[in-house]
Amino acid sequence: MSQKSLVKTCGGCAAKMPAAKLRAALKNIRPLSDPNLLVGFDTSDDGAVYRLADGLAIIQTLDFFPPMVDDPFTFGQIAAANALSDIWAMGGEVKIALNIVSYPDEEDAEGLHEILRGGAQMVNEAGGVLCGGHSISGEEILYGLSVTGTADPKKIYRNDSCVWGDRLILTKPIGTGILTSAYAKDKQDGEGYAAAVKSMTTLNKRAAEIIKRHEVNACTDVTGFSLLGHMHEMAGDNSTIIVDAAGVPLLPDAYERAKEGAETGGGKRNKKYMADKMDAGAVDETLLSILCDPQTSGGLLVSVPEACAQSCLSELTAAGIGAAIVAEVAKRGAVPIILK
Repeated sequence: MSQKSLVKTCGGCAAKMPAAKLRAALKNIRPLSDPNLLVGFDTSDDGAVYRLADGLAIIQTLDFFPPMVDDPFTFGQIAAANALSDIWAMGGEVKIALNIVSYPDEEDAEGLHEILRGGAQMVNEAGGVLCGGHSISGEEILYGLSVTGTADPKKIYRNDSCVWGDRLILTKPIGTGILTSAYAKDKQDGEGYAAAVKSMTTLNKRAAEIIKRHEVNACTDVTGFSLLGHMHEMAGDNSTIIVDAAGVPLLPDAYERAKEGAETGGGKRNKKYMADKMDAGAVDETLLSILCDPQTSGGLLVSVPEACAQSCLSELTAAGIGAAIVAEVAKRGAVPIILK
């Protein structure tokens, strides 16, 4: 496969279906009632949780998308890391994974081999077992994983169970969508693009291990709905998330590229969706675009009590994880999200 040939459409989590459209599609779909289904799709959580026995539940997730980088091996790494993250976001451990692939007939097998090799490397690093998968011939390259993990049913993290007074810790800087979009347009390598690739190919496993040592009220990973979109899910019906916009860590060059106009279609959709759900205050449009930027293989966003927030952050920082306290949880006000 020739270099710089993979990115042809809106790639990565920027290809995610708009939240409003997804909610409309799922409306009135009611699965079979089962008391052992602990988490379904009603709260847009990161995965489904099913209790098998006392003390044992499985977490099931699936994620795939088109390329956002040109190197097949790197694309495989990123897509796999993104899918694996859902298990850690729910407090579980990765066990097995299956490949999901669509690949054009006219492309050579070497490119597919590299994609699958990149994915396999990430599953191995996660401590899981790659067991096979399913492939089809298609017009567009798509790759991802179906992942199964395990957890104690009493220790599952949900995304909508924040407690008033909690602090939200973000474990990776944001800006991957803007940076990869800018790269796809002008093919200019730079510090920001390299940092974005490094971030997207870094598993959330180590961050999850550290977070588990602290009290956790809610958790999610930041992907296609953007930082603000996922905060909106965390706010649920009873809370308002007060965001320290200036304190959100950004990838190098992300602000500059956004100011130049780099933006994804997914980012525009996210901003439109969030418009009536937030008070943006005095935050400028450039920063707002980054806060609404779809993230691919983004960091964990964890809600912890104020009393343990600093110790959790210190431990993450000591492990070389670029985490930051980015928000606090308050009683529901006029809107779910307030930017300060």
